[in-house]
Amino acid sequence: MTNAYVLVEQIEGRVDPVTVELITAARVFGEVTAVVVGEPDTATAVAADLGAIGADDVVAVEVTGVYNRLILPAVDALHILAAQSPAPIIISANASGNEIAGRLAARLASGVLIDVVGINADRTAVHSIFGDTIEVSAAVGGAAPIYTLRAGAVEGVEVASTARLATLDIPVATAKDVTVNRFSPSTRGDRPELPAAKVVIAGGRGVGSAENFGEVLEPLADALGGAVGATRDAVDLEYYDGAYQIGQTGVTVSPDVYIGLGVSGAIQHTSGMQTARKIIVINNDEDAPIFQIADLGVVGDLFEIVPQLIEEINKRK
Repeated sequence: MTNAYVLVEQIEGRVDPVTVELITAARVFGEVTAVVVGEPDTATAVAADLGAIGADDVVAVEVTGVYNRLILPAVDALHILAAQSPAPIIISANASGNEIAGRLAARLASGVLIDVVGINADRTAVHSIFGDTIEVSAAVGGAAPIYTLRAGAVEGVEVASTARLATLDIPVATAKDVTVNRFSPSTRGDRPELPAAKVVIAGGRGVGSAENFGEVLEPLADALGGAVGATRDAVDLEYYDGAYQIGQTGVTVSPDVYIGLGVSGAIQHTSGMQTARKIIVINNDEDAPIFQIADLGVVGDLFEIVPQLIEEINKRK
């Protein structure tokens, strides 16, 4: 019997690390059914991996041209499953996930909680609000309550099982459906995705230039297997792309290690990273507010310290 559904995040036959967190959160309800929406043979390629991280069942929803229909196939699949056998639904709290959740809530007449950082067996969930300074518990109603979970908020724990594989047919596209005739998918780099990264190297105004991001921050991120982020000031100054902005108007990160370089510590930025497990900062201004939340603070010139740090890290590999 299904006790919770999880919408799998995957790309090119690889399970995204955030899916481990989704399945871990869903296990408070019992057995987990992982729903894979993709092109033909997608589920077959990831079924074993999903079993290895804790899925008890895998439902394959495979349709040619599925990505040209945007989010509708995922909405249809979860709607059919939850209508037949109601159970909580857990989705990643990204742009598409939040929209899927809203549409499902309307179709199923169920409650929905967006961007939660924890889910409880009694179907309540935890929100982190006011710049992650306060946690509140929220209740949700309906036979199939829906949650979108913030990446990095729950520590993923793999519990191996042998997942049972099933298939599900969804309605074919109609003239009313929005379809994309042509698109160019973004190229995924070698670094982990920012919201799910275990190590984040963030740069602020103090980095000084776009060139310094490339010559100082990116090598440190690569040495540690981490992702690169930026403050709003750095983005406004065109030091780094806005897609990597951390904060109230950017993405929220909860890595194991956050390293801030030339970051002053404005609330706009710290609200998006202060849930990191370890916060390390390097700044030449000893009065910078970021030191107030740091586990380790270094007062000094980042352009002298970081190259030495990279050299030492590489020596120990």
